[in-house]
Amino acid sequence: MFWRMRASDAASRASADIVLLYAARSVRGFGDGFAIILLPAYLSLIGLSTVQIGFVATAALAGTALLTLAIGFIAPRYDLRSLMLAGAALMIGTGLAFPSFQDVAFIAAVAFFGSINPSSGDTGVLVPLEHAMLATEAPDRERTHIFARYSLIGALSMAAGSLAAAVPDFLTPLGVDRLDALKLMFYVYAALGGVAALLYRRLPRAHMKESPPSAPLGASKGIVYRLAALFSLDAFAGGFVVQSLLALWLFQRFDLSLSAASLFFFWSTTLSAFSYPVAAWLARRVGLVNTMVFTHIPSSLFLIVAAFSPNLIVTLGLLLARSALSQMDVPTRTSYVMAVVTPAERPAAASMTAVPRSLASSISPVFAGALLALPFAGLPLVICGSLKIAYDLGLLWSFRHIKPPEEQAPAAAPASAQSGS
Repeated sequence: MFWRMRASDAASRASADIVLLYAARSVRGFGDGFAIILLPAYLSLIGLSTVQIGFVATAALAGTALLTLAIGFIAPRYDLRSLMLAGAALMIGTGLAFPSFQDVAFIAAVAFFGSINPSSGDTGVLVPLEHAMLATEAPDRERTHIFARYSLIGALSMAAGSLAAAVPDFLTPLGVDRLDALKLMFYVYAALGGVAALLYRRLPRAHMKESPPSAPLGASKGIVYRLAALFSLDAFAGGFVVQSLLALWLFQRFDLSLSAASLFFFWSTTLSAFSYPVAAWLARRVGLVNTMVFTHIPSSLFLIVAAFSPNLIVTLGLLLARSALSQMDVPTRTSYVMAVVTPAERPAAASMTAVPRSLASSISPVFAGALLALPFAGLPLVICGSLKIAYDLGLLWSFRHIKPPEEQAPAAAPASAQSGS
């Protein structure tokens, strides 16, 4: 009875920690949801060109990559809660600093060192920390569902944040200067960073349960490096249509209003959100890798076709269909990475697979910004879709035989042992 009570207490504590992480994810997601839409509108309003906006996006992605890399190396040796609190402080500082500058050099510096990421999805310095803590508490058979719920909550909160991006349109008729209204939203972003910090403070101090390895990655480094290489290709492709630049394309091609864009991105993010539990359901039946690949390829085809569509309604329909499929690899990808490495390697694995994604995606927005100025402004969408299809085929070919524990036969060798081969 004593041991059952201890197990029950531990399960309750783990459940409470997961809820806190979900809550923090929702707060951050709400802020990101409006920030990534308002960022290009703010930069355009203060006079930056599309090429300069692409440069700022590149700086933001590159800075995120370097910070995430640093976190992956130090997380196994430090308290995860303290690192999360530092990330929340960075969010506060970013929201306060962005409205203070109008020179492109200073704005790029804030973007590089700050927390606003122009892409959507699970990116940022706090993500590998939250992933590591969630994976520590999750049984193998529930791991994908826990990450699916995490992604669902993040996406729904980003969808709500997308709607909040329309606030300046409502403030302007009331006599509030449009630039001031946009700046106000960045201050709201900073306040949300404070809320996230309060949530993180309620978490227990958390070190990895195993002794830190002598190197961030040990037996699993082979599989992690291969995954990182493929994820880099996927992220490089995605950098051509990060959400801020996709919004800019819609603004320029169809003269879409800020309110209409916020509504579109709300539904786009909502569709992505509800695809996460579907992805977890599919993964149990066809496997994690198959779920990633065979939902991703159709989404890329929708994106390519959207680039050639001359009609706004058709274009938005194609982009919404893409959104319903394109993010189903998010919880499955995370679950797969966490499954095929040892617990002590999880922060480093999360970082090492996320950092190349951020670095690769930081290269392409500056090219996309220049391509948007060409007569055929849809070229970034075509490049993105084509490269993503190449990534999917490469992932299927390389990892179709490497199974996570829940997909292995009982006598199969541990996934971490396979990863060293």
